[in-house]
Amino acid sequence: MTSEAYARAGENRGDIRIAGRRVLLTAHNCFACGTLNAHGLQMFLHAAVDECWTELVLDSRFEGWHGIAHGGIVSTILDEVMAWALVEHDLWGLTARMSIEFKKPVPIGAPIRGEGRVVSVRRRIVEAEGALRDAAGTILATSTATYLAAPAERKAELKARYGFAYSDDAAAGG
Repeated sequence: MTSEAYARAGENRGDIRIAGRRVLLTAHNCFACGTLNAHGLQMFLHAAVDECWTELVLDSRFEGWHGIAHGGIVSTILDEVMAWALVEHDLWGLTARMSIEFKKPVPIGAPIRGEGRVVSVRRRIVEAEGALRDAAGTILATSTATYLAAPAERKAELKARYGFAYSDDAAAGG
C-alpha cells in the first residue's frame, strides 16, 4: 500500500520518522494514538530526532472538573509524546516510571500542544521529558519518565502486530 493509500485509509496517524524515513502503522486500538478506538484521543503525532509533538483540542468526554481535562488524560498525552520520542532510536519502550507536575488547569475545547523529548539513552533505559502547553505557549504540565526498551524479539512481534513499515517500503510493496 502506498503512503497516499495509507493516508486515505486513515491508517497513518502522523508524521513519524526514523532517520528521516517516514513510518507507517496499520490502524490499531491504542487509547492515545489508535484510530480504531472510538473513545480514545486519536492523537496525530509528529516524531523525529529525539522528539515528538502533537496538537489537539480535548473534547468534553475527557473532562474531570467542569471545563478542565482529567489528570489521567493529561498524563496519557505526556506519556504518549515522550514514548514516541524514542522512535528515532528504533526503540519500543514501556513506561517504567513517570512523574508529572500539574502547573495550570488544562482547558477542554481549547488548542493544546504536547511535546516530548529524549534526554538520555543507556542501552535499554531511556530518560525523557515532556510538556503540555496552551496556544500562547504557557506551560500547563511537565513530566519526566523512564522507559525500558523491549528486547529485540518483542520489538519484532510489536512491529508485526502494528504493521510497522517505512513509507518507501510500503510503496515498493514490502
